[in-house]
Amino acid sequence: MTVNRGTGRRRGALIGAAAAGLLGVGLSALPAQAHTPVWKVTCSAVTVDLTSYSRSATNTVTIKTSDGKDLLPTEEFKGAFHKDLKLPAHDKELTLRLIVKAGDGDQYSRDETKTSPVCDTVPPTKPTPSGKPSKPSKPTPTPSAEPSKPGKPAPAPSTSAPAAPAPQPSPNLAETGSSSSTPLVAGMGGAVLVAGGGIVWAARRRRPARH
Repeated sequence: MTVNRGTGRRRGALIGAAAAGLLGVGLSALPAQAHTPVWKVTCSAVTVDLTSYSRSATNTVTIKTSDGKDLLPTEEFKGAFHKDLKLPAHDKELTLRLIVKAGDGDQYSRDETKTSPVCDTVPPTKPTPSGKPSKPSKPTPTPSAEPSKPGKPAPAPSTSAPAAPAPQPSPNLAETGSSSSTPLVAGMGGAVLVAGGGIVWAARRRRPARH
């Protein structure tokens, strides 16, 4: 009876140890199986989301275009990596390549390709011209007065010339000889001349009689 009990205990210990080992292996394998490389490609951008990678080992990620250029140069990360990248403008489909190298085993590395489509762009509409641009009109000069037609006299000015003042009589009429006493003076002068002439004649006649 004692031998059977010892044997049973040994078997139970071995079974427990084996179960614990299997459990430990399973737990250690969970983080390795949780590597999640997720990336999305649109016509204008690329989104990379890498999670649950080893925190102790060094992981790397690279994104290349179909012509061999690096859209994302190689970067190192631990645990997780997140990145949003803008794609260059392209008029045809663009092939992209994602390269992820896991530091805890090549079985968790990824090498995948995706295609970026061409963005649908509406070309801008050109405005339709309504017509030729009109030239700026020259200002028309306003005439100061209407020119007179040939053969017709020019209109008389609206303002009349001032009337000439009437001549006033001169105050010294006696000096001009137009006074009413002029005939009297003339008669007296004539008488004096006649008398003087008679005196001269009488004197001449007396001289011969004396001789």
